[in-house]
Amino acid sequence: MASRVSFVSDKADRVLVLTNSTAGARPRNEAIRDLVQCLQARGLKTEVVRELPSLGPLTNRYHAEGQLRAVVAAGGDGTVAELVNRTAPDVPVTVYPLGTANLLANYLGIECDPVAVTRTVLEGATMRLDAGKANGRVFLLMVGCGFDADVVTRLHSKRRGRHISYWTYAKPIMESIRSYQYPDLRVSCDWTPAGESPAAPLSARWAFVVNLPCYAAGLQLAPGAVGTDGLLDACTFGHGSLWHGLRYLSYVALGRHRQLPDFQTARVKRLRIESDQRVPYQLDGDPGGFLPLEIEVMSERLTLLAPSCSIRALGLAAPAESSAGAK
Repeated sequence: MASRVSFVSDKADRVLVLTNSTAGARPRNEAIRDLVQCLQARGLKTEVVRELPSLGPLTNRYHAEGQLRAVVAAGGDGTVAELVNRTAPDVPVTVYPLGTANLLANYLGIECDPVAVTRTVLEGATMRLDAGKANGRVFLLMVGCGFDADVVTRLHSKRRGRHISYWTYAKPIMESIRSYQYPDLRVSCDWTPAGESPAAPLSARWAFVVNLPCYAAGLQLAPGAVGTDGLLDACTFGHGSLWHGLRYLSYVALGRHRQLPDFQTARVKRLRIESDQRVPYQLDGDPGGFLPLEIEVMSERLTLLAPSCSIRALGLAAPAESSAGAK
């Protein structure tokens, strides 16, 4: 179901910019400075937050006083996730996409342009979007268990504060190709039609849980995923090997993976993924830990500030819009 959009009150004139010093392929201090200048030039009181522990108290204070217009995540998808995990569901959040992967910003049509982001902060609409919770941590886009999470875990174990580019993934990908064993995963959720007896846990070698139809390289594991339906899309592939992985990749790229006999998908409110071996999982492209994993949907967990035209184009907005606070 589409979410009804609304607008932030004109009386709210404070903006917090959360910056991740390691987001993207190189330092982005100049980009942060440009955004701050653009926001201040439009009369917005802007503060840059560089320490995560400071974010919650500042956000709570300004929000309680009715002064907070938005919190801007200046970085990639991981920075947005950190922001959401540290703020209340009704805090307006938007993105200044400075990360290596900016899947949420791309999905919402938010440009890496300080003028455009300032326009979104001033004129954009807010809507409530679902999120997921994995072992207590909020995620916005997806969870991956298996090969992709092994790559992400290897990458971040050797990152040591360095900036990430797409080339940074080359070495951990090769390491995972050489050593990942594709252990069996047991996925427990409602895979059966309504009225039938619950199925036994499904055996798989790859498992993904999707909130929005965003994945690396533009791939869509669950192209029908909707962030306003109160459900998550669980997707699994049954065979484990590099050859099968390449085959799955080609089918996903062509949008034909639903035709595979060992592909399973279901829309669920909660599920559990476990294994007898040590299997990593990733959340929104960042390492999350190791199985077992309890996942559940969080309806309307995020208040997202985005260009209203993008929200309508994605079919996420209800037909009627609230005019509260509109210019």
